[in-house]
Amino acid sequence: MKSHVQVAVIGGGVVGASVLYHLTKAGWRDVLLIERAELTSGSTWHAAGGMHTVNGDPNVAKLQQYTIQLYSEIEKISGQSCGMHITGGLMLAGTRERMDWLKMTQARGRYLGMELELLSAAEIAKMYPLMDERHFLGGILDPIEGHIDPSGVTLAYAKSAQLGGAEIVRQTRVVDTRPRADGSWDVVTTHGTVHAEHVVNAGGLWARKVGNMVGVDHPLVPMVHHYLVTDEVPEVAAIEGRPWFSDASSERLVLAACS
Repeated sequence: MKSHVQVAVIGGGVVGASVLYHLTKAGWRDVLLIERAELTSGSTWHAAGGMHTVNGDPNVAKLQQYTIQLYSEIEKISGQSCGMHITGGLMLAGTRERMDWLKMTQARGRYLGMELELLSAAEIAKMYPLMDERHFLGGILDPIEGHIDPSGVTLAYAKSAQLGGAEIVRQTRVVDTRPRADGSWDVVTTHGTVHAEHVVNAGGLWARKVGNMVGVDHPLVPMVHHYLVTDEVPEVAAIEGRPWFSDASSERLVLAACS
């Protein structure tokens, strides 16, 4: 591990790996990612991996669209699959107000370069036979919605960053961050101290503890997740072609709860 870097990124989840990759993409070569265990071993490993471009904030929608396009980029650079499945996605409207909001969303999507399509309830029912169209007025189709493998994405970011000159150290826990008078930092780890000009807190579940090292209290609370997976759902398995399911695992009902 280096003793001095321009940037030290704390946390080897999808956010930390993405920050590392974008630093190298911007021309920063002397950058280091420090992970307490293995990449994706925190909150990233059980993330749902859903992706879409529809959002109430147009800036976030544009960022989401950029990210979906980015997955193909880092796959080509790294040779690591992101496990990307573009299935398309539907948002439904059960009230006139909701339908008006979807119309506004489609109009706003035009200037963001999004190809959103308004559909009637009958048109949606043909695509998704499990829906009872009597309860809906219509909806909107996002053709590039789908899901990815969060671990694959993280590894693709990490490998692309390493090819760009970044260093990644695993099994190394950050135990303290100490500011220097010149604005730089000493990042104290279980394997030595690194002098960094800048520090990025990408600790995920542990971001609050990393912030506490310098007196910052991030309003983050770790959650314990519980998952129940049923047997095959006959109604789903019987749909010929299953147009909105990209793999056999989608034929099972997954119930998630937090505590």
